[in-house]
Amino acid sequence: MNSKLQISALDLRLTLMAVVLATMAILFHLATGNFLAPENLYNIAQQTAVDGIVVTAITLIIVARQIDLSVGSVLGCVGVLIAFLMYSKGWHWVPASLAGMGLALAIALYQGWLTAVVGVPSFVVTLGGMMSFRGAAFLVADGKTQPVTDPVFLALGGGLDGSLGPMLSWVLGAALTVLIVWSGMARRARKVKHGFPLRPLAFDIALMVGTSALVLAFVATMNAYQLGGKPEAQGVPVPVLIWAVVVIVVSFIVRRTRFGRYVFAIGGNPEAARLVGIPVKRVTIKLFLLLGALTTLASVVAVARLNAGTNSLGTNMELYVIAAAVIGGVALSGGSGTILGSVLGALMIQFLESGMLLMDVSIGYRMVIIGQVLIVAVVFDVVYRRFSGERLT
Repeated sequence: MNSKLQISALDLRLTLMAVVLATMAILFHLATGNFLAPENLYNIAQQTAVDGIVVTAITLIIVARQIDLSVGSVLGCVGVLIAFLMYSKGWHWVPASLAGMGLALAIALYQGWLTAVVGVPSFVVTLGGMMSFRGAAFLVADGKTQPVTDPVFLALGGGLDGSLGPMLSWVLGAALTVLIVWSGMARRARKVKHGFPLRPLAFDIALMVGTSALVLAFVATMNAYQLGGKPEAQGVPVPVLIWAVVVIVVSFIVRRTRFGRYVFAIGGNPEAARLVGIPVKRVTIKLFLLLGALTTLASVVAVARLNAGTNSLGTNMELYVIAAAVIGGVALSGGSGTILGSVLGALMIQFLESGMLLMDVSIGYRMVIIGQVLIVAVVFDVVYRRFSGERLT
């Protein structure tokens, strides 16, 4: 049926994920009475942003048949270093963040070189890194919490003053709506120009209208949340804005650059990619560097949200971001996956966490349920690919 309508397996998968996400929200709201309240959705958006920033890069790492188990430890190490330089050394947040970026890129270059050039499996390299850099996070500040107080830096993490406000939020929503419509029309025009089969016009229109409606509904919800004592509503949180920019940029890299196509080619068949002249080693190292850069960005947001750098920052993050990517349809065997799918996967995990927390489910049960959801997602992925007969690239 979907082949006759020219609706790809990817379109159908993302639609199903969106439906599941909406169903989860409705069920949790019926069970708790306040899941869809503006305050809860505002908190969910902020909480998802840190993992969401990292999962965009982890998606490409997995697509290229690699893995990074050290990302949470690196985020903690970099975050503590930034906070230490600001609090104990008196640095401004900009050079402190740049120093953190330098450390993250050095770590990424080291691990990427061992993986791509020396040939050590990334699982082993990053497993060692997971333990080593967690220890380094403790050593940087001798295990002491490093508070930060710079108001501009703290705004990057959301909170009291870390949002756009109603007016800028509506401007952003309107701009994104225009971008969605323009992108959908341009994509259809390109298919016509090159003679590619088209999806039904009604499907494309429904997709553009539905996506635009979701964006505007999100803005309206963020504008409905107002903290006590503030004259106006919060609006879109800054961490969500940062996450959105990261998703747009990485999606552009995937769809519009040679590097992005190389990543999928390497994941599909590394040996064939090497034989046709793709610089596999160089691309792999660049992937780790991209992850290092985005991990630094996520660490800045995380430290700003907590108002401090602690050695426990980013604990178990690697498990959540990998789970989000897998739930979002990224194949652990490499070669297929989407940034949008991983975004939806990150939201699914956060919806589960928030919903169960509101229902007062204990931490033990929450971990069991999320782990089993991951297994169900992989089973669904295997069955879906078998019946669709397509690789989702």
